[in-house]
Amino acid sequence: MATGTSPQDPYELERLAEELAVRELKSPLKSPAGDLEEIRAAEHHLPLYVPLSHDNVYLSAKEFNVEEFLLSRSYTSLPDLRSELRDYLATLKEELVKLINDDYEAFISLSTDLQGEGARLERLKWPLDDIRNEVLESKSELQRIEDSIQAKLKKRATLREEKAYLHLLLKISESVSRLESLLLIASPNDDDEEAKEQSRIHTGDNSEDRLRSNRAKHLSRVAAEFTQLLYHVSKASTEKCAFVEEIQWRIDRIKSTLSSDLDHMFSTTIKTMTEGKGLGRDSRGSESDKAKWTSEITDCLRTYDALGLWRDAEEILRRDVVRQFIKKTIYPGALAAPHSPIIPHTPLPTSVRPAPPETSLPPRTPYTPFTAFASKQNPFESTFETNGGTGQAHILDDQDDPLATLYNTILRFVDRDMKRIMEIAEKVGVKSHSKGLKGPLGKLPITGSTPLPSPLTQKEEGFELMANVIWAELGQAIMDELGSVVFAAGKPDEFRKHHEVTQAFIRALEFLAPSVDAIGSMRTHPVYIAFEKRWQLPIYFQLRFKEIVTKLEEALVSTRLEPNAPKAVAPFVTTQAAAVWEAIETCWSAQVYIPDLSHRFWKFHLQLMSRYRSWLEASLPPIDPTAKVATTNEKIAPGTPSSLARVATPNIPTEPATAESIAADELLLFQLSTAITDVKALEISVWKLWREELSTTLPDIHSVEGDVDDSVNLEDTLRYAMSRILSLVPPLCSQIILILSRRGCDALLPMRSIPSQFRAMSSSKRLPSEPSHFVALVFRPLKTFFGIGSVDGAGAAIKDYYLTAFAEEVFEIVAQRYIYFLTAMKKTEESLRRLKKGKKSTFSLFGSSSTPREDEGRADEEKIRAQMILDVEAFGKDAEKLGVAVREHETYRSLVELAHANLADEGNHP
Repeated sequence: MATGTSPQDPYELERLAEELAVRELKSPLKSPAGDLEEIRAAEHHLPLYVPLSHDNVYLSAKEFNVEEFLLSRSYTSLPDLRSELRDYLATLKEELVKLINDDYEAFISLSTDLQGEGARLERLKWPLDDIRNEVLESKSELQRIEDSIQAKLKKRATLREEKAYLHLLLKISESVSRLESLLLIASPNDDDEEAKEQSRIHTGDNSEDRLRSNRAKHLSRVAAEFTQLLYHVSKASTEKCAFVEEIQWRIDRIKSTLSSDLDHMFSTTIKTMTEGKGLGRDSRGSESDKAKWTSEITDCLRTYDALGLWRDAEEILRRDVVRQFIKKTIYPGALAAPHSPIIPHTPLPTSVRPAPPETSLPPRTPYTPFTAFASKQNPFESTFETNGGTGQAHILDDQDDPLATLYNTILRFVDRDMKRIMEIAEKVGVKSHSKGLKGPLGKLPITGSTPLPSPLTQKEEGFELMANVIWAELGQAIMDELGSVVFAAGKPDEFRKHHEVTQAFIRALEFLAPSVDAIGSMRTHPVYIAFEKRWQLPIYFQLRFKEIVTKLEEALVSTRLEPNAPKAVAPFVTTQAAAVWEAIETCWSAQVYIPDLSHRFWKFHLQLMSRYRSWLEASLPPIDPTAKVATTNEKIAPGTPSSLARVATPNIPTEPATAESIAADELLLFQLSTAITDVKALEISVWKLWREELSTTLPDIHSVEGDVDDSVNLEDTLRYAMSRILSLVPPLCSQIILILSRRGCDALLPMRSIPSQFRAMSSSKRLPSEPSHFVALVFRPLKTFFGIGSVDGAGAAIKDYYLTAFAEEVFEIVAQRYIYFLTAMKKTEESLRRLKKGKKSTFSLFGSSSTPREDEGRADEEKIRAQMILDVEAFGKDAEKLGVAVREHETYRSLVELAHANLADEGNHP
């Protein structure tokens, strides 16, 4: 034991604990005792020996984890760890003994201090029972008082409700009596003199009111009172009140009387406004009168809207205004009878309306849906006015068209008599239902019979004058009285004209609508749907299909490519191609095309292109199999849809062609060029039609309902159909190149006689200065074919597209043949040279000299070589004039090198 060790602490645990605390405070790696994760994350440069203590996080944890504890002491061996645990156990036992020793005296005296406490607690328990009984009695008494108060409160609430109910019944009774007096209805209490006198007074007063100009306002106030009465009655009806049931007949009588008076007032006002007649007196429709009528109609419509009697107001308008006009205007003989325009009762606006332009023929394709309008102005571009502007109806072009004249009469009527009423009804509906206008009418898609999107087709309670009044009568009358004429598809021209004029009339009528919602209601009306179904568009298409196909098949009966310029239409050469294009044009012409049949005409368009391809396959002559096709894109003129067939070096005969083969080739060239010209002209015309008309006329394929592949595109479909026709062009071009190349190679045949010609003219010592005559003949067939330097040629129409491509191909083939001829000629000259050398050696045995003969041979070779160089250069220049880049051709460079080489190189022979 060390010096200073106390007997109570033989192991100096307190000193060790203090040193350990000081060491942990000084250590930079000290972590909070309770943070197990930070202890794990601490990095020790050297292992520290931390003795076991009560502060160890592993020993003080709620659940002792053996693995974590062992890992924390990994630097300690198991025997040392066992010794530490035994030491820590001894420490714990020592501390426990010390604790017991320190508190032993208090623990022993605990039982002594509690003696006698049981009797004391028993004495305290006796008065607690009495206190509890008193508390329970007080609680029961308070509960009785509370129940009594709640009963009185419920009784008072019942009395209050009954009192309010009685007040409600009194209000109902007073309201019924007041309404009866306002509506001049006799009260059931006729025995009361005072009631009779009061009724008489009210009767007189209200009779005067009915003759005054504020009748509509009076009815409006009555309607407001009646609406309040209905609200009170609905509240009283929840209790099954006998009083309400007893006076229900009076309420029904008030409703009937109010509705009758309102109907009479509204009918009188609209008749006065539309017919220009007052109550028994003539009226000129001054500004004050019009303002008064407008105010009365507004009050009446507001009253109808407050009462929810929208259909009653629509029925009055339909019966008193629209139906009478329809009966006088639309009848079986209406299209044959002369029509006079409706003269407006009110003066025309002060603004001068520009006169319509002169009527001209409609465009071949309807670029705008308003083809029936005399004016080219789009009516939806103007500002949509809902506040009683002075905009007029857009009148159709009715020149020599009785149906358009009839429609103009209807448009003028709607513009004059109904437009103002519709605008007032729209304002009343917007104000009462707190709904704003959807926007200007110009935002509405102009689709004719296409239903509106779902947001516009959602019906709301309110006035629908455009749908239920105007169109319901108008559409039904047209179907019943003029259906056999307007919807008759037996005469396609008249049917299309009627359909176009009718659709333009519908759009002009929609322009008079007060809002987009009104148009949506009209397009979803059953009469509108039935009206659109009456158009027998499939039958019309079948008639047009038969008409176009019959005329086309008559032209396609002949399966021979015979150009007939007088009957063909430029830029086409044959009547068959012109007939196919005429059929395609007819499909989309303004005299045939109907937008609702766009999908059928589009399919018919593709079928016509396929039919032309099948006719071409049957009419084209058989193709020479020696013209092999190789894919290439470099030699093709810009704008061609597919690559021309690049002709491999064919086995061209070395003998000149006969007269029969030349005539056959001429005919074949004529036929092939004719087919290519028509195909190219059809391609240009089809894409021009697509860019200028079809791309804007045809609807978007993704707007059609149903499953549509996202990859489907109309332009891609047209491009595929056109590519099937253009796939016939490369073999035809290959055949033309083959024939032209054969003729060019035939022109090279005279070059084989160049050596013999120069040897025959050995007396001439001049070197040649001009190319041979046959060089100019090499490209003459190509120039003749494209009409270069001549009046006309078989391929003159396609010169701009294929001249350079054909010239390059012909140049390549002829250059290869040129090399072949030059090589053969050099071999022949080499053989002759060897033969001459043999003769020279034979003659030298007898002592003869051959120096002059050798000099003459060298001169001939130089002349032949100079002539070949001139010919090859002239050949290249002619090709350059045709647009061929001769300097970039390896074949031509080889030809030039071969021409500049000696006819027989002495260094290569022994």
